Amino acid sequence: MFQTVALVGATGAVGRIMRQLLEERDFPAREFRFLASARSAGTTLTFKGKQYTVEELRKDVFAGVDLVISTTPDDTARDFLPAAVEAGATVIDESGYWRMNESVALVIPEVNPQAALDAQGIIASPNCSTTQMVMALKPLHDAARVRRVVVSTYQATSGAGVQGNADLTDGTRAHLEGQPYDYQAFSHPIAFNCIPQIGREKEEGYTSEEMKMVYETRKILGDDSILVSPTCVRIPVANCHSESIIVETEQPVSPEDARRLFEEFPGITVVDDLANGAYPLPSTCDGSDEVFIGRIRRDLSHPNGLNFWCVSDNLRKGAATNAVQIAELLAKHRSAATA
Repeated sequence: MFQTVALVGATGAVGRIMRQLLEERDFPAREFRFLASARSAGTTLTFKGKQYTVEELRKDVFAGVDLVISTTPDDTARDFLPAAVEAGATVIDESGYWRMNESVALVIPEVNPQAALDAQGIIASPNCSTTQMVMALKPLHDAARVRRVVVSTYQATSGAGVQGNADLTDGTRAHLEGQPYDYQAFSHPIAFNCIPQIGREKEEGYTSEEMKMVYETRKILGDDSILVSPTCVRIPVANCHSESIIVETEQPVSPEDARRLFEEFPGITVVDDLANGAYPLPSTCDGSDEVFIGRIRRDLSHPNGLNFWCVSDNLRKGAATNAVQIAELLAKHRSAATA
């Protein structure tokens, strides 16, 4: 059991889900503290039936804290989380800043739990689009070794924060009314539109979101030889990212074997009945902690290829749930070590 858990970014969209999960799952800790920016400091929130005052995030507030779960912008994670480590805390960070640092473990508990148990200091939670894809790749990689992945993402506006969903709702209303709308989160209208750019331009015409999927996949699976070709697209859906994934494996995997591998893997739910129109949809996966897979079929262009469709709630398994699951993994390990 942890003595004192501090949730950083407690009042944000992902932070609110983390609070809900910590309460619903009865996370074992003697004391909880909730930290946020100066703008939210001083407000109150209810957790497990008790009122808490939100504290301002400062570098000197981590004394006595042994676990920090953090969901903040990258620059905040950069500036404040080292102070938590220096104060003796284990840190689980949901931002993108520390993920590719060589000294930081990048963890999906169902995929590489030992990396979290071996970690010192900061443990990073992956990008939302990477998380659901790697969950799907792991059983295939263990069975037949993944060699190449071609992935196209269809990412929800909630991935751009509260303002992303505001742009979707208000921009759609303005479009239907024939009125102008000043988009804040997106550089192009998202209403009735798709935007084939998420993140900044990086090398060779790929975006930062796309390159995250390349580098994070290799790090989590521990295999730098895996080739990943991503295209990330923002679509006018409020929540849940969808992905079309083509996988080439070293040994052929039949759709039937793939379905069995997916069904046996923890955290994956298969919904795959094309004849009856049953497959994962953002509207039906919203609010779930699972990764949903359907449209499993042979790749007609390659003898060792497999195609499938993957949907997951980007605010839950893609962010809040994965971080809380890492915390639960650490807590369980602590309890076993002291038993």
